[in-house]
Amino acid sequence: MGWQRVVASVGGALVGLVLVAQPFRAAMSPAAADPPKVTNADVAKWMTEISNWGRWGKNDQIGTLNLITADKRKAALKLARDGVSVSLAHTLDKEQFPDNPRPIGQQMTIDNTGHAMDLYTIWYHGSTITHIDSLCHYSFEGKIYNGYARSDIAQGPGCPMNGVEHQKAGILTRGVIVDLPRMKNVPYLEPGTPVYPADLEAWEKFAGIRIGSGDALFLRTGRWVQRAQKGPWNVARDAAGFHASVMPWLKQRDVALLGNDAVNDVQPSMVEGNGRPIHQLAIVALGLPLVDVMDLEAAAETAARLKRWEFLLTAAPVPVPGGTGFPLNPIATF
Repeated sequence: MGWQRVVASVGGALVGLVLVAQPFRAAMSPAAADPPKVTNADVAKWMTEISNWGRWGKNDQIGTLNLITADKRKAALKLARDGVSVSLAHTLDKEQFPDNPRPIGQQMTIDNTGHAMDLYTIWYHGSTITHIDSLCHYSFEGKIYNGYARSDIAQGPGCPMNGVEHQKAGILTRGVIVDLPRMKNVPYLEPGTPVYPADLEAWEKFAGIRIGSGDALFLRTGRWVQRAQKGPWNVARDAAGFHASVMPWLKQRDVALLGNDAVNDVQPSMVEGNGRPIHQLAIVALGLPLVDVMDLEAAAETAARLKRWEFLLTAAPVPVPGGTGFPLNPIATF
C-alpha cells in the first residue's frame, strides 16, 4: 500500500504539585535515553498491521467503542465511589487568540414574548473547543475506517458512513488520567514534548494502575497551566502529545477512547511528511475515536487528592447525521 497524503475533513487554573521521589523521575529515562523513531513507511505499515478493519464485522461503524462491553460498563459504575463529578471540557473562549483563530459565534434573539434564544456558529475542529472526532474525520489512500470509500463523502450532506450519530448511545467506561507533569514534578510538559510507550508504562508503575481493554485514556500535558502562566500560543503547531510509536501499544492494550488537553499528536509530529500520524492511525486504522482539547486540570487535582487515577467516564455527542465529530463535555465521576 503506497503512501499518499492523509486527508482531514473540513471542518487554567494553576495546578498544585505533588513532590515525586527520584525513582519515579528515573522511570522516565528509557524513553528519553533511546526514543523510538518512526517514519512514514512505519506508519503506512501499521495501517495494515494494527488495523481493526473487519474485526467487528464488515458493517461496523463504531470501531473500538465495541470494546466497551456490558461487563465493562457495570465495572466502571463501581468506580463512582465518592460521587464527585468533574468536567473534562474546556469552557469555550469567545475571544480570538493565537490558539482560537475562529471563536464561537453567538447571536442573541429575544422574541415578542420575552423568550431569549441564541444561534451558535462553531468551528470545533480546532485547539480550544473540547470535541470528539468521528470515524469519518480522517482518511488514508481513499478509504475511511473499515474500508468505506472516502469518495462517497460529498461537500454538504455529511458522511454517509462512520458519522458521529453512530456514537449516540454514549460512552460509559473506565477513564484513566495519565498525569506526566505530576510524575515528573513539573507544572507542564514543554510544547513539542513527545510521549512514548515507556512513559505510559512508567505512569502505570507510578499510579499503581494498568491500562486495559475498553478504557478511555486521557493524557494531561498541563497545556492550560502553561496558557494561564504565559498566554495562548498556536497549539496546533507546537504542543506536547503522543508520539506515533504509542499506536501499536494502544492496539495491544485495546484502548477504546483516547484524548488529551491539546491535539493528541505531539506537534511537530516527529514523523517527516505526516503532521498527524496519531489521528491517521487511530481514526482510520483502529477505529479509535479521539477527544481533542480536553481540560484535565480539575480532574487531575481530584485524582491526586483521592489518590486514585481511575473514574467513571460518561460522554455523549449530539448525533448529527454524517458529522465528523461534535463538541463534547466528558464527565469524570470519582
